[in-house]
Amino acid sequence: MYLFPPDHTVCTIERQTRINAVETILEQGSGNINEDILLQADNLYGVFDGATSLEKSGDTSGKTGGLLAAESAAQVFSRNGGTLCQLATLANHDIREQMEVSGVDLNCRRNLWSTSCMVVRIDKDGLEWFQIGDSLALVLYEDGSHRLLADPIDHDRETLRLWKERGPSATGTIGDSLADQILKVREGMNIHYGVLNGEPQALDFVRHGRESLAGVTDIILYTDGLFMPRTDPDQPEDVEAFVRLYRQGGLKLIHRRVRELQKDDPRCLTYPRFKIHDDIAAIALRFHEA
Repeated sequence: MYLFPPDHTVCTIERQTRINAVETILEQGSGNINEDILLQADNLYGVFDGATSLEKSGDTSGKTGGLLAAESAAQVFSRNGGTLCQLATLANHDIREQMEVSGVDLNCRRNLWSTSCMVVRIDKDGLEWFQIGDSLALVLYEDGSHRLLADPIDHDRETLRLWKERGPSATGTIGDSLADQILKVREGMNIHYGVLNGEPQALDFVRHGRESLAGVTDIILYTDGLFMPRTDPDQPEDVEAFVRLYRQGGLKLIHRRVRELQKDDPRCLTYPRFKIHDDIAAIALRFHEA
């Protein structure tokens, strides 16, 4: 089933999987619509971050292509059968079919609807995970250590660097000022970085695996709207600060800090980004001790 909870929902559950509590955030950013999706289907959890085509196509209901791609992928994963990679293959196919029905020109890559996603499936023996795009999963351990299941793919680094270099002299929005650069990056889908967008090549960029739950206290899945703001696009995400805030106050405290920094930078110049606030989808799974 889909999770569309109030912000910062925390629920307590009991499973053979040792999951003790689930905290979630689903929040629209400063755009006109939330293109992020949360998913829980029994022991499967996922976050999906849709990206609308540059020519802004969607359907007659007013949903954007990014939202439709994210919803379609989440719906397929909600079946929770077969491997996660098999579900991803079906999800990618469904996105393509939806675009065909909507009359999208699939030969023009800027038209394609796409979504990144991070999905985990928990069982008593461990976890299976699947990732594509820039959505992440962070695992926290009893000894105080942590690690990302997949390294971040920062395909927007060059664009944000150019925006930072323009500084206070920048006029208009990043979308207007760097339209050609943004198009170049989007044309690099499934060439330089992966997303589910109906192209068979997407599956070449899938990252997946299986992990033990030994010593695991928390698993956090999140879209890029919850990334810690960076003043320097060439620096990696500050995962240390992310973990410190989470240990102090869960997703709620991370969210508050991220939004505070963004609110004080309305032109998106101190912390280069595409909009004042991005959409956020995040799930934190907390585990009983073994």
